[in-house]
Formats: sequence, structure tokens, C-alpha cells
Amino acid sequence: MPRPRAVVLTSGGLDSSTCLALARRDGFEIYALSFDYGQRHKLELDAASRQAKLAGAKKHVVARIDLRAFGGSALTDDIAVPKAEASAPVAPGIPVTYVPARNTIFLSYALAWAEVLGASDIFIGVNAVDYSGYPDCRPEFIKAFEHLANRATKAGVEGQMKLNVHTPLIELSKADIVKLGASLGVDFAATWSCYDPLPSGKPCGQCDSCRLRAKGFKEAGVTDPLS
Repeated sequence: MPRPRAVVLTSGGLDSSTCLALARRDGFEIYALSFDYGQRHKLELDAASRQAKLAGAKKHVVARIDLRAFGGSALTDDIAVPKAEASAPVAPGIPVTYVPARNTIFLSYALAWAEVLGASDIFIGVNAVDYSGYPDCRPEFIKAFEHLANRATKAGVEGQMKLNVHTPLIELSKADIVKLGASLGVDFAATWSCYDPLPSGKPCGQCDSCRLRAKGFKEAGVTDPLS
């Protein structure tokens, strides 16, 4: 029997790499989708390519959209990425690294490709436990988007298939994600998390994403090969 197809959003980070491994474990034929959206941390695209290959993706597409045209985020504008000591907790609230509507845009592209492929499944590695407070990583957003997907597509309206947005990591802590990724054989050395890489190409160790990553590895009792 042919494997069911799934579009998997792939950034090259811990979460999306674990999502890729889960989709592979569950028997999906993977179509990996990444974005060159003008982000300052484009090193993540190299990691995304490596992870897509390691997961045996049938195809990996890097869609190019320029969110720097709008700015409004430390990742797409001339705004400093907040830094703190590695051991400092991530501040509450929505930080300046939030990119307006990013996951809405990404999921819309994934939805378009899924409909072309005849794929009823989309995977996204959002997390609502150890994360930076982004509103588009929360369960209510995902539920609303899935509802929209089944009413905004030919496949959904004509009843050809029900489109499902999978968020297998949404209720896991970062430590749980590290443990799960390790159990699935994720190559952590081939992942990337840092928002503001050093000139040497190494992680800064002080942005929210670096600190959440460090917290996850420490609590999981696993050594981060990038530390």
C-alpha cells in the first residue's frame, strides 16, 4: 500500500526535526517545507535541509517570501534580539522575536501544497509549554486554522478529504521533546535553534531560543552537541 503523504513544516530546529521523525515513524511519505522569509538566522535553512534528508523526505521545498518588507520583529527588522544570561528564565509575554502572522502564513503555504499533493495531513512542531509566548503556537490557533482549512479548499468543500493539522509536541516540555527526539534518533548536531548567530557561525547562547534549548537539554539529562 502507498504511504499517506504529509507536508511537514521544517525549520531545522529541535521541534520541527522531532516532528519530521514522528511523521516518518508513523509511516507518512514526507514532503518537507521550509521558508526563506528574510530571517536573520538563515543558518536554520542548512539545518532544515540536513534534517529533511535524514528523515528521508520525498521532496524538500524552500519557499521564498520576504517578511522584511513588513518588519515588526527582531528576526525580520533592525531590532535587537533580546539577550540574557544562559541561566535566566525567558520573560513572560510576547517578545519582539514574534514575527507577525508567521505561522498563519506558513500553514497557508503548507495547505496549498497539501491540496496539490492530495495530502490530508500537515505537521507543525508548535509547542505551548516551554516556548516564547507566541500566539500562533497555541492550541486554539491550530484548531481555528484546521477549521478554516476544511472550508477554504476545494478538497475540503467537496468532501474529497478532511485536512488534519498535527501538533504532536504542543503539550510537551522542551525536555520531553529532547527525550522524544533522542528516542527517535534525531541528530541534534544537525539542528539549529539560535535567533542571532555569532560571526563565527556558532549559537549566541543568550537569546530566548538558545536558553530554552539549553533548559530542555539540561532537564532531559542529554548533552547538547552544539553547546
